Amino acid sequence: MEIREFAERVLFSDRIEEKLILPDSNLTDNDPGSAQRVIEPDRPDNLLFAPPKAAPSMPKPAGFLQDRRKAVAHHIMANHELQALEVMAWALLAFPNAPPELRAGMVPIMIDEQRHTRMHAERAAKLGVEFGDLPVNCYIWKKAMSFENILQYLCGLALVFEGANLDLAPEFAEQFEQAGDKRSAALMRVIYRDEIGHVGFGVEWLRKLKPKDQSEWEAWTENLHWPLRPSKARSETFQREARKEAGMTDEFIDKIENYTD
Repeated sequence: MEIREFAERVLFSDRIEEKLILPDSNLTDNDPGSAQRVIEPDRPDNLLFAPPKAAPSMPKPAGFLQDRRKAVAHHIMANHELQALEVMAWALLAFPNAPPELRAGMVPIMIDEQRHTRMHAERAAKLGVEFGDLPVNCYIWKKAMSFENILQYLCGLALVFEGANLDLAPEFAEQFEQAGDKRSAALMRVIYRDEIGHVGFGVEWLRKLKPKDQSEWEAWTENLHWPLRPSKARSETFQREARKEAGMTDEFIDKIENYTD
């Protein structure tokens, strides 16, 4: 199976079960195809992107004492993970000339996103909300439509959206723990560990692809499109050690932590 075929299955299937089928273990990239910018992924009717503000907002931590609100949180996060998976597939089709090693390295990250989607969807169902029972937003997907090359994809998805998850995942883990939901807390800690590797992948390829006369910070910030910016790559509880584990320098981490809009 070609990497392109895996990406096409993720993007063009209108069944969640098919989107989450793991790829063959011996994927090849002999035929990446011509550049193709997909406008919107195919999805089942109950998971089509909803109009602005139609999707529910993330419940406040105090609401996690109620199963319904925890289920809503997992439903929202399942859609976030699914969008990340679809954006990765989109990037593989949009940028077929990206380095083969980078394209191959995206596949195990996509497998993680498939697993994360499944984990959140199953937990939401266990708490009373099937995936697709609620409207879903398209925030991550729409922001990805501004990416013009593979470096912008890395800077936006890996280093902003997934970078923020280095803080958000442990925050949610703690909130679920305080609400007495140890299973949801454990799920978030698994995702947190995966996100460190995903951000590390972005850091590695930022260094490889940036112009030699640019610093990592300059290359990152110059490849972000508003509203994506360094302040969107963090949350309230700043996880410095996670960022160091992902390969960021102390200087880079300091700049993220201290950045003001």
